Amino acid sequence: MEDRVREALTKGGVIDITTTGRRTGEPRRKEIIFHNVDGHLYISGTPRPKKRDWLRNLEAQPRFTFHLKGGLSADLPATARVITEEAERREVLTKVTRNWNREGELDEFVRNSPLIEVTIVDQ
Repeated sequence: MEDRVREALTKGGVIDITTTGRRTGEPRRKEIIFHNVDGHLYISGTPRPKKRDWLRNLEAQPRFTFHLKGGLSADLPATARVITEEAERREVLTKVTRNWNREGELDEFVRNSPLIEVTIVDQ
């Protein structure tokens, strides 16, 4: 992996992901935000009781493409691990809500936000 890509992954920011549609098998591209928390990559979102389609797709097929964009473009093969255990969700989302200045909403994030850990697959 290039040094510039490694550096971009340390910062977090807006990316696209391409998942495989769980019913259609077709690629589905979505703009989303990723976070680097203590050297681990995560994708989350604002709380909403309804589960997002991109999360359902990753539950069915955890392989996806992580697209860096903006100043540096790269298409990185990745795998997702959906985080459902409350203690782990709370630990990660505490840092995410702090970064978003939404600490007062932590409990709502823990209950209703998607959360996956991303592993970039070395090529």
